[in-house]
Amino acid sequence: MAELRKIDQSKDVEAFLKAEAAIAPTHVPGERGRLILAMDATMSRQPTWDRALAIQSEMFAEAGKASGLDVQLVYFRGFNECQASRWTSDANALARLMSKVDCRGGNTQIARILKHIKSEATRGKVHAAVYIGDAVEENIDQLCQLAGEVGLLGSPLFMFLEGNDAGAERAYREIARLSRGAFHRLDASAPSVLGQLLRAVAAYATGGIDALRRLEAAGNASSTLLLSQLKT
Repeated sequence: MAELRKIDQSKDVEAFLKAEAAIAPTHVPGERGRLILAMDATMSRQPTWDRALAIQSEMFAEAGKASGLDVQLVYFRGFNECQASRWTSDANALARLMSKVDCRGGNTQIARILKHIKSEATRGKVHAAVYIGDAVEENIDQLCQLAGEVGLLGSPLFMFLEGNDAGAERAYREIARLSRGAFHRLDASAPSVLGQLLRAVAAYATGGIDALRRLEAAGNASSTLLLSQLKT
């Protein structure tokens, strides 16, 4: 039997701590923000999709106060369909694209979303990624592994859950934690909250923690919620 490799615990711990320090999200002054807006577009999601379409321009408006924002839309629906748009800095172009997407029945494909975010982050900095959904129908351990890998690339995941699925909430919270992002459960009775959240994430993507704090000072309550979870 081959001899098992002896683990040098002190070196392993030191390497882990260095990796943790390296993934703290940073934003270079004057750098354009890049944000991935990922959504579950299965049949139950149509009301939320329409609401996001109506308010997505708020992301660009908030980001315009800093260095600007490039957004990529990613969604899954139907049978094994997962699509990603080109990066755009045009709110109207993103709205036109979203208006052409109709929700279709199917299972969740969160793993494909996370793999895509990881792939994009290896090609260029992705300052933040938003995911909006209402369920998890995949292997949670696999999703958590992918979330950690995305976090190591400095791309925090902002996981927004609609509904009261306790299992999905546990998964979303863990995915957010492992990526050094944040979680929030959306309340259908308070549709304006999603707009505040998207503005807050856009501020973070374009200006980092400082921009989020400025937005909080201006009265955006969602900024306070996100700041309480982000590791700074």
